[in-house]
Amino acid sequence: MSFRLALVTAALCASPLFVDAADPLYDIELSVATRGFDKEFCWVHARAGAIPPNTKANASDTQLVVMTLQKLQLSGSDVFYALNEMRTSDLGKTWTAPEAHDSFARVPFSWNGKDDLEITVCDFWPKWHAKTGKLLGTGHTVVYENNAVMKTRPRGSAYAVYEPESHSWSPWKTIAMPDDPKFVNCGSGCVQRVDLENGEVLLPVYFKALDAPHYAVTVLRCQFDGEELRYVDHGSELSVPIKRGLYEPSLAQSGDRFFLTMRNDDHGYVSVSEDGQTFSEPKRWTFDDGEDLGNYNTQQHWVTHQDALFLVYTRRGADNDHVFRHRAPLFIARVDPEKLHVIRDSEQVLVPEYGARLGNFGVTEVSDEETWVTVTEWMQAPAPNHHDPTPLIERGADNRVWVAKLKWRAGLRSRPR
Repeated sequence: MSFRLALVTAALCASPLFVDAADPLYDIELSVATRGFDKEFCWVHARAGAIPPNTKANASDTQLVVMTLQKLQLSGSDVFYALNEMRTSDLGKTWTAPEAHDSFARVPFSWNGKDDLEITVCDFWPKWHAKTGKLLGTGHTVVYENNAVMKTRPRGSAYAVYEPESHSWSPWKTIAMPDDPKFVNCGSGCVQRVDLENGEVLLPVYFKALDAPHYAVTVLRCQFDGEELRYVDHGSELSVPIKRGLYEPSLAQSGDRFFLTMRNDDHGYVSVSEDGQTFSEPKRWTFDDGEDLGNYNTQQHWVTHQDALFLVYTRRGADNDHVFRHRAPLFIARVDPEKLHVIRDSEQVLVPEYGARLGNFGVTEVSDEETWVTVTEWMQAPAPNHHDPTPLIERGADNRVWVAKLKWRAGLRSRPR
């Protein structure tokens, strides 16, 4: 068997570690899908989608989980290369080795009189679309000039559809948006979407005109026919006049309401909606005692289970001043859906800190019994020596691709979605 399709061995991936959970709803099982790196590039953006068993896309009796990830060049800032994938057909006991997809390789790009640019897709997130029986992945485009992210650039909300028989992705496309200057820079990178029972896709995006100072967030209502993802309309436009505004939003449905969490340079923000389109004014994330959550300049994502709502996040104040933007460890805690704050006593370390940041991660509803959080150890140190991974290695980081499994306890299964 070739290296590209070889299963990751037990010697490479540590045996599962079972963690005592503070919350009675779940147990935590930690494992590693792959680890190790060459000190020039590292794996980032590990996010997965689960294809249900006994479907046209997966005839087996076990979920097929497809995890996408990308290589990052340590000597640059957000210098990404083609999307790779790893797969597991035994619920994470074994994984295929990372395999690059040519359909996501950088390609030549021209814009605003410049013909020497390159474009690709990053910040990708696969998720099963039940109505069409397709694994639909979303992300956004990134433009490079001389192998650096172009400072002023267009951005599009990109998507692709997985072909399970060939283990390939369709050529990526971007959602056609209204002809408005504010949507020239509009992307769905790192966002968590909600698919409605009628097949409509609620996709959070962030956007701004090229000369605007602040990003704003909205939720697109889209139709998806198994091939094309089409804009229908969008909802409230939310922002704050603080540094870069609001961006990297993620959406969840819990009960009959929709919850939106958003990144800002100084604080994380939350908003709520009855219909997934019209949202309340953004509110800073706090603990239930009123103290600021301590999350800043990094994303947060949701876990839902029955009527319980959880936030996964990073924050200050965890003996982690040595970590870039305090982006490790990765925490999970319950959210009060009425008061929109995090319940401090429910907070739990989900993925441990070994010096490397863990701020870019994904959440996957694998089954009624398991929800996974996948994340890589991002091997760039804090400035000014971000390209030197030595301090992280000394603290134990090894570019692990962590799989944290939330195993819902018997009798507390998730409702079908």
